[in-house]
Order: sequence, then structure tokens, then C-alpha cells
Amino acid sequence: MRTLQPAGWPRPKGYANGIEAAGRTIFVAGQIGWDETETFVARDFAGQFEQALRNILAVLAEADAGPEHIVRLTWFITDKQAYLANAKQVGAVYREVMGRNFPVMSVVEVRALMEDEALLEIEATAVIS
Repeated sequence: MRTLQPAGWPRPKGYANGIEAAGRTIFVAGQIGWDETETFVARDFAGQFEQALRNILAVLAEADAGPEHIVRLTWFITDKQAYLANAKQVGAVYREVMGRNFPVMSVVEVRALMEDEALLEIEATAVIS
């Protein structure tokens, strides 16, 4: 994989502007903050974020992949202010679960998610070289 950083652009914090990758592609459906029994163990944004990331990694493990293979994350959040208020904690959780891999990312505020208790949903794309 190669990070794409146009000359003269400021380096983004916590994500990449682009990534070039070749290999076996894995698509992970949107994951929310419930566990494998479909129980929400956390009611707060950072807790649901951590669980959603761990769910993504569980799916990737089925393909012998890990966080280092993720090239794209798309977040759907129901409350921009909750995201901003928890940004520091979200960053710490991200680094703990995902390490130093910073794929391309988009964060989109949506009105609601299919599960009423869900505060966010995250889709992932991974590539194994």
C-alpha cells in the first residue's frame, strides 16, 4: 500500500487523503456498537466506537486480515456534537484498537440508524497484498 499525499497539501491528522493498494479486497458491512450477542454494552459514543472497531477486526480476522490492511473507513454518526465532544477519547481508543494505521476516512452525520440505540456505524474496506 502507498499513501497518496499531493505536494503542497497539509498532512491530514488521523487519516490519509488517498491510498493505492493492490491485492485481495475485503468489504466489511457497517458495524455498530453492539457485541456478538447483539447487546449494547456501552451507551456512550466512545464505548460504542470501540465496540464497532472491534467488530470490524473480528470480521477481518475471518479473512486473516487485521487493522494494518484497512484502507477505508466510512463512519455514520447520529450526533456531530457527541463526536466532537469525545474526539480526544475517540482518538485514544482508535490508536489502542487500530494502532498507527490511518486509512482514508469519511465521517457523515445522519439522522438515524436502523438500530435505535446505535450512535454510530462504521463500514470498512481492507486490502491484503
